[in-house]
Amino acid sequence: MSAYIVGVLVPLVFTLLLRNSKKEKKRGIPVDVGGEPGHALRNCRFTSLVSTSWEGISTLAELFEQSCKEHGDKYLLGTRQLISRETEVADNGRSFEKLHLGEYEWLTYGQAFETICNFASGLAQLGHKKEERVAIFADTRAEWFVALQGCFRRNVTVVTIYASLGEEALCYSLNETEVTTVICGSKELKKLVDLSGQLDTVKHVICMDANIPSAVSSVEQSGRWKITSFADVQILGRENPVDADYPVSADVAVIMYTSGSTGLPKGVMMTHGNVLATVSAVMTIVPDLGSKDVYLAYLPLAHVLELVAENLIAGVGSAIGYGTPLTLTDTSSKIKKGTQGDASVLRPTVMASVPAILDRVRDGVRKKVDAKGGLSKKLFDLAYARRLSAINGSWFGAWGLEKLLWNLLVFSKVRAILGGRIRFILSGGAPLSADTQRFINICLGAPIGQGYGLTETCAGGTFSEVDDSSVGRVGAPLPCSFIKLIDWPEGGYLTSDSPMPRGEIVIAGPNVTVGYFKNEEKTKEVYKVDDKGMRWFYTGDVGQVHADGCLEIIDRKKDIVKLQHGEYVSLGKVEAALIVSPYVDNIMMHADPFHSYCVALVVASQPAVEEWAAKQGI
Repeated sequence: MSAYIVGVLVPLVFTLLLRNSKKEKKRGIPVDVGGEPGHALRNCRFTSLVSTSWEGISTLAELFEQSCKEHGDKYLLGTRQLISRETEVADNGRSFEKLHLGEYEWLTYGQAFETICNFASGLAQLGHKKEERVAIFADTRAEWFVALQGCFRRNVTVVTIYASLGEEALCYSLNETEVTTVICGSKELKKLVDLSGQLDTVKHVICMDANIPSAVSSVEQSGRWKITSFADVQILGRENPVDADYPVSADVAVIMYTSGSTGLPKGVMMTHGNVLATVSAVMTIVPDLGSKDVYLAYLPLAHVLELVAENLIAGVGSAIGYGTPLTLTDTSSKIKKGTQGDASVLRPTVMASVPAILDRVRDGVRKKVDAKGGLSKKLFDLAYARRLSAINGSWFGAWGLEKLLWNLLVFSKVRAILGGRIRFILSGGAPLSADTQRFINICLGAPIGQGYGLTETCAGGTFSEVDDSSVGRVGAPLPCSFIKLIDWPEGGYLTSDSPMPRGEIVIAGPNVTVGYFKNEEKTKEVYKVDDKGMRWFYTGDVGQVHADGCLEIIDRKKDIVKLQHGEYVSLGKVEAALIVSPYVDNIMMHADPFHSYCVALVVASQPAVEEWAAKQGI
């Protein structure tokens, strides 16, 4: 009996001593900056802001060319072969497209560079002038990246537009930027044809697909547009090569249109130096990123997170395999039953994600486990609880051989969903729940680098480090950024608050963009230059800084609504409290000052509601 007591007490005492002796690692430290008074931080590992990690490289065009020369024979761009496209009809009469996709077909760095040079020359031969803008309006694919780099070689500014953008916002974006050439897929081309009468400046359309829709012939015959296939532009360039016209760091690389969730979208002007600064900073955070890594690309390239990620991956010599959210896993909605999804075939080591995708992975695994029930469920729950205890720092959790055993027996099946080789996940775009973060840490065995940034800061801001196992935080400042909290008395957030300083988050550094295209009023409202010449972006987000210098997002200024009786309510907090319900799939909060309550628009989770109904005998 005494031996048993000693066996329990010794690990307990050792754990407590270890915890008490553990000195908290500093990740962000105070820095002296100009501008409004506040609580300012920098990354503890870098005394000055990082603008490039490559000597002599100041633009994305230079970075890509250097990488192609260094990694010529290595794989760069991979696309899955389409074996068949079928239509399945469900019991309710609805039809669904199912794809049977084969292996990845690859372009090496050398081949990709040749293709890009040809495309750049072809663009010039079509008559596109350097001072004119190109819009890329398509889903993420290899041709998107080729077009982007081709434009960079000619110092042509690229306007990025979400493939899902509505008609009004699409017309607005193209007309405001006076785009003369649009590069798109056949699906997007059909949408453009319907709007052709409303597009003022478009002269050329380059279709990424060989099968150009027949509906476009009327527009071509009218003489308004010249429509050319992507392959023909490359042939034209190969036969008539044109020298590169390299940009400089201060040249605008991209005008990125936001999704326009509050009115018409705004075009954010990003220079080559802005994007390169974030690319360089993130490279210092991801451990040992290099030519052995394989990246799964499926997020929209019109979003800054994916744009930065792919330029980083190409810059360090890794491979990029393209997929889509609807073909990602073996059970994805567009994958033909019995065939493999993108992740199973590619077996990536690194991927970027957004919380909605990771939530879907978590929910899918849990539903499968619950459906199996019995011993399988008990085994999974036990393994998960043991590993969770270990991650939370307990010596009574699963370590060493026990950890290996659970990985082999239980978690290897979960890891196979994303190919079984994932070693790092970058999450951004929205806050990631603590539950999902822990689930991914345990089941996929991979650290999640949770980042915080905005389009206006080229996705740069903060990033959690690999050895930071905490949840609910977004890490320390990236090496390219200063983070500052300033007082927001109306919301009750002050930098003098205890135990942690709180306030509106403002960001400075070489990653902070030039401003909004043709919108000087809005630019002056949220971009401010201090007495030292440093440019700050006012995010409108509210954060608090932990003792180790890591940031936590706690509110948003625009989320605060004053109700009828003068009570302030944070819609974001109410939404966050309700979305954890198993019955809620998606949710939107709304409030106005003429009522004393909020309303929620809820998309119910069908499986959860059906299960509840069955139990109620409905």
